[in-house]
Amino acid sequence: MDSASHLLLGFTLAGASLAIPGVAADTTLQHALIAASMLGSHAPDLDAAARLKGQTTYLRVHRGITHSLPAPFAWAVVIGWPMAWLFGVMDHLGLLLLWTLLAVCFHITLDLFNGYGVQCLRPFTRRWLHLDSLCLFDPYIFGSHLLCGLIWLTGLVSASIMGPVFVILYGLTLIYMGWRLSERLRWQRKLQEALGGRTRVSLLPLMSGRAWQFVAEGPDCYESGKISSSGIVREAIISKTSSLSGTEPAIATMQTDGVRAFLAFATNVHVQVQERLDGYEVTWSDVRFWSNDKLPFSAAVTLDRNLNVQSTRLGWDKKTWEPPYV
Repeated sequence: MDSASHLLLGFTLAGASLAIPGVAADTTLQHALIAASMLGSHAPDLDAAARLKGQTTYLRVHRGITHSLPAPFAWAVVIGWPMAWLFGVMDHLGLLLLWTLLAVCFHITLDLFNGYGVQCLRPFTRRWLHLDSLCLFDPYIFGSHLLCGLIWLTGLVSASIMGPVFVILYGLTLIYMGWRLSERLRWQRKLQEALGGRTRVSLLPLMSGRAWQFVAEGPDCYESGKISSSGIVREAIISKTSSLSGTEPAIATMQTDGVRAFLAFATNVHVQVQERLDGYEVTWSDVRFWSNDKLPFSAAVTLDRNLNVQSTRLGWDKKTWEPPYV
């Protein structure tokens, strides 16, 4: 999810600790848990610093090792212990470690439910896993947690009451996430039945939560559109390759760093080769992220007539508020 959501959910996770009587009565311990939870809830995304080395490095690193199986335990020690020492609550070190661990695990789980995905099974596999059930920003999760967080901050309700409220909030959040996953699977089955003959069907949620954009893979092409309770709307048919896709220009780009990183991440690959006066432009796109009649996530390489690389571009061609929300 987005950074604001991760930080907010770290704050409300600390609020859930108020259900423990000793925490509700100790404001210093509360502050330590808030700090540890919020830091833990954001820590995996510190890998965003890889963007300083370029988009290719960022694509390889982001949601990788910092989101892996060992990461929550490492983050718990790196964050929980210093917070216990800093706030002078070393006698509650175990609780600080546990809450930091929970914050990191919930961060990774939320990212897993997003369409971008996460390499959460590293070091055993570098495979990208994604449940395609939540947008990068979910207004329902954010709004409910923001409301409860504000009630706690304003002191309108005592800490002893807010603890159970936050526990119920997290229970409802988990139920909502499970429902979103079941909805995605239900609509995916409907699409497979309606379209038939497709080897793979993928969906991504729209912000409203009531509609999904889909990509269905056939032998030679992809079909894309939207599905909701109103029915299926087919919007585009995209061939898997262009007429020049198997020629030397496309093959020449496959050894570039950007294309290699792209192909390691992409699921539904489309390649297009355009011939120009001074050379070629080869664009590799992931059709899974198709939206609004364009393929916003791609790796583009320009070549001269001798197939020497002139420039490369890797990344998103869309505004943050535009779909797909990954």
